[in-house]
Amino acid sequence: MLKDITLGQYYPTESFVHSLDPRVKILLTFLFMIALFFVDKFYPYALVLLFFALVVKFSKIPVIYALKGIKPMWPLLLITFLVNAFLGKGEILASFWIINITREGVIQGLFMVIRLTMLIAGTSFLTLTTKPIELTDGIEKLLNPFKKIGLPAHEIAMMMSIALRFIPTLLEETDKIMKAQMARGADFESKKLIERAKSLIPLLVPLFISAFRRADELAMAMEARCYRGGEGRTRMNEILFDRYDYMVFVATTVFFVSICLTRYLPYGV
Repeated sequence: MLKDITLGQYYPTESFVHSLDPRVKILLTFLFMIALFFVDKFYPYALVLLFFALVVKFSKIPVIYALKGIKPMWPLLLITFLVNAFLGKGEILASFWIINITREGVIQGLFMVIRLTMLIAGTSFLTLTTKPIELTDGIEKLLNPFKKIGLPAHEIAMMMSIALRFIPTLLEETDKIMKAQMARGADFESKKLIERAKSLIPLLVPLFISAFRRADELAMAMEARCYRGGEGRTRMNEILFDRYDYMVFVATTVFFVSICLTRYLPYGV
């Protein structure tokens, strides 16, 4: 299950989406997130799903790989739906003892499940289609205007990109530790939730040790390459907007703004 988490991973291939400026992808990801939380009807989600399908097609990333990040989240999605269905107020569809399933609760639960599913799948594409170094440069460029108020743009961008890059690394390390402990008799597949939770506790100490060791190795590697922060730092390849970046940014921004405006249209499914 840990291998199914795609956040922080990069899928190397040549595609139109991969070639876009990282700043465009970062800004559009934020617009995508805003649109998801702004929508309150079902049909705009269908349009967002169509947009996501086009992104998958133009990124040349296999559909199964693009959606596998949702697999580890199904327990959370199920709990989210049930909580909304059971605790929502409105027209009662079914009743079990003191638990009532309401029509409004079911609708709200479906909204939340669709919203979280698209959020997980959509935001994963930022790292799947953007190299870590490009992501760092893009975040730094976007934060540069805030340098005037003393914001360390380069350092923040570096920390964020390293944190994203460490996610798949730590997941891989966790998987290795789990396999090593399973070989020694540890049970991580027990059907009892409490026992499974207890079995995960011994993973914490070796995982923290491994994380600190990797962080120390990364710090030593950066020092060996004379890294001293962003002051006076130059780049071999500067990121620049081209006409395709402008076209994609304008067209997608108009699309997401239109999606947000559907909130103010007469109510419909």
